[in-house]
Amino acid sequence: MTIKEIKSDFIHALTPPYGAGEARAMSRYVFEDYFSSKNDGDTFHDFLMTDYKTIKKRLLNGEPVQYVVGFAWFYGLKFKVNRDVLIPRPETEELVEWVLEQTKGEGQQSKSLTILDIGTGSGCIPVTLKMKNPAVNVSAVDVSEGALITASRNAYRMNVDVDFKKVDILNETHWAELGHFDIIISNPPYILTTEKAMMANNVLDYEPHLALFVDEGNALIFYEKIADFAQKHLNTEGSLFFECNEFNALQVAAMLQQKGFQAIALRRDMSGKDRMICAKL
Repeated sequence: MTIKEIKSDFIHALTPPYGAGEARAMSRYVFEDYFSSKNDGDTFHDFLMTDYKTIKKRLLNGEPVQYVVGFAWFYGLKFKVNRDVLIPRPETEELVEWVLEQTKGEGQQSKSLTILDIGTGSGCIPVTLKMKNPAVNVSAVDVSEGALITASRNAYRMNVDVDFKKVDILNETHWAELGHFDIIISNPPYILTTEKAMMANNVLDYEPHLALFVDEGNALIFYEKIADFAQKHLNTEGSLFFECNEFNALQVAAMLQQKGFQAIALRRDMSGKDRMICAKL
């Protein structure tokens, strides 16, 4: 059986649940990136068939392709992912780009900046920042032991030095474990539990709810706590970056203003939604 024939079988099987376009996209993910198949005329070897059948079955059950193959692309880098961590999103790439604009801006090359990522998950944010600007000193925290293991493995694979710590940012007694930073960045949980009905099953069934949801009665809990932390741990003229829910971006901005932050800027994502905030002390 040729690679072309096995690809055709794959796309035919995955088109009914996902649509032709998504099935073709997953085909590239599986065959080019997982199996490293380049030439459609080559033979698809029999010893690969067990993996192929397992992958196809898991995808037909609705599992995200990134978890099935074990990696996700982020900012041109290949990150290992599993069910301990969220799958990195393109919108978060835009947040990283904004931070990189600042770290490489005028006057920033004269000193070594310190950056903290809160709720690091796969480590895609701190590892990417370190890869793209090796001069910065990067730390990252998460409450999940599994996430920290995954993030540490990604940093090791890419040969970058990131200081990972297990910290519950909602617990103020843990704050003393951390120092002071020029930049604090976070993509915290922000989806209301009442929004579950609007979400795709492959997210609800497979991605970690700890990293996704907050209770209706305290929707901004992570933003407020991180802002309070930033007031004590940001260096002079330091910056706080958030990814946020398009439905609460203005609330987050108002909260930051009430806490005394200045130069508050909202930025839209590629879909034109308010999804990123930067504020300074």
